[in-house]
Amino acid sequence: MSEPTNSENPAVTVPGPSTAAAAKGGKDGERVASLWTDAWADLRRNPLFLIGGFLVVFMVVLAIAPGLFTDGDPRAGGFCNLGDSLKGPSGDHWFGFDVQGCDVYTRTVWGARNSIIVGIVTTTLVVLVGGTLGLWAGWIGGFGDSVLSRITEIFFAIPLLLGGMLIMSTWGEGNAWTVSAVMAVLGWPQIYRLMRSAVLSNKHNDYVVAAKALGAGTGRIVTRHILPNAVAPVIVVSTINLGVYIGAEAALSYLGIGIQSPAISWGLMISDAQARFLNDPHVLLFPAAVLSVTVLAFIMLGDAVRDALDPKLR
Repeated sequence: MSEPTNSENPAVTVPGPSTAAAAKGGKDGERVASLWTDAWADLRRNPLFLIGGFLVVFMVVLAIAPGLFTDGDPRAGGFCNLGDSLKGPSGDHWFGFDVQGCDVYTRTVWGARNSIIVGIVTTTLVVLVGGTLGLWAGWIGGFGDSVLSRITEIFFAIPLLLGGMLIMSTWGEGNAWTVSAVMAVLGWPQIYRLMRSAVLSNKHNDYVVAAKALGAGTGRIVTRHILPNAVAPVIVVSTINLGVYIGAEAALSYLGIGIQSPAISWGLMISDAQARFLNDPHVLLFPAAVLSVTVLAFIMLGDAVRDALDPKLR
């Protein structure tokens, strides 16, 4: 984080976080430790982060390029064969077949795309909307802050899954984009509150006051001093929530009001397989296991990032 300089005396700098860190030690030319460098050093030694990060990267690659993991394409004609209906796992078909004679492994691989899209798009929208409004409300304050705070209280009274069920049931046919939009509408207040609280706790720090005294503009203060110090809790919660949104999409699709056929998602596969679970458990267990591992991976990643970025846990 760079500090604004006094235009009349360029040698005078604002004693911001980076200046304070440099004063603690370190020779000229040495890299000065910061929250982010210390956090990265901790993360590289944390097995929770390494395992979670590997699983997350694997699932993202699975969603982007399913063709790397299977030769089949459920979108193509002739993919399913009723003669193979409910056959169990084998060496050629690791997950067996579903009631329509479709290869469960191939459908599970392709189902990652919609599920991961929902998680990433929802998280991105929530961070952009909630983070921007929280940054503005925390910095400006006043009447606008009060109005937004009352609005967020209304949204907090609506559970994510229940609100999603209500909206999607009246929306009609759903897909990955509509499900993402609905969950973003219900999820932004949490990030708004986090960002607002972080801005309020940082805006009165000495280095911000000094920057104002030296004539730094609002844009420079917010982008160079406030935002870098307020974004850490947002990153932690967003990483954990990404897995939550994937699970919520699966629940909505399971109930028949999320992603609709002929699209493929893990929730839809679980819904289709529920009636066959006792006699043919493989039809449900494999997509459910992949869904659980994916959600767990994001939660593990978020926990590791939280431990690294929270000074109280050091």
